Amino acid sequence: MATKTRGNVLLGLHAKGRGECPRCARTGIKLLYDGSLIDGTATKVCKFCRPKKQLTIATGE
Repeated sequence: MATKTRGNVLLGLHAKGRGECPRCARTGIKLLYDGSLIDGTATKVCKFCRPKKQLTIATGE
């Protein structure tokens, strides 16, 4: 990706993708990841609250 186009997607988002995380209540943080709240509603969350990828190791057994 060219350096000139990096981050241009954020300019189109409300407040340049920044706000208050609904999970941890941090302010001024980028809300770029899909997550869900405790009641199951889908929302955008910060990188600290994003769902961790499940890593599975194939044992071959």
